[in-house]
Amino acid sequence: MEFLDLAKRRFSSRKYSTQEVEEEKLMKVLEAGRVAPSAVNFQPWHFVVVREEKNRLKLAESYPKSWFREAPVQIVVCGDHGQAWKRSDGKDHCDIDASIAVDHITLAAADIGLGTCWICNFDKDKCKKALDLPAHIEPIAMLPLGYPEDSKSPDRHQTERMPLEEIIHWEKF
Repeated sequence: MEFLDLAKRRFSSRKYSTQEVEEEKLMKVLEAGRVAPSAVNFQPWHFVVVREEKNRLKLAESYPKSWFREAPVQIVVCGDHGQAWKRSDGKDHCDIDASIAVDHITLAAADIGLGTCWICNFDKDKCKKALDLPAHIEPIAMLPLGYPEDSKSPDRHQTERMPLEEIIHWEKF
């Protein structure tokens, strides 16, 4: 499949079947996150995979939407700011690096017929407690993963995205 077709096919799924995600597919999605680029190749990320129902329910306390807890797998992408590269002005690239890994994960999932939804609006403290994260590890994004029972047209980008001429600036702003 052409990359642009894959990027247009990926969508934020909010309805998942109860079908288990095969180990091989889960590992393929996690491998896509692992090979993502990061600033100075510091790789400041950790992926916490939650599959057991009691743990999915506990994690769902940090984002209490029924569709989230029903996904058969939840992946929490975390960052270690102490391990991340900092630009000379102090800008920390941990969140950027983790975001690139999340994007790789979501695209890899879409490529093999799985659905995801990028979630950042969660209670960080409840998430940390549910996952028993060390103090220096920050949860950055949560991704439910499973077989989607909803869909969106790849053509939606024609109306739901800004046209190129509004966002491209040639040579200067």
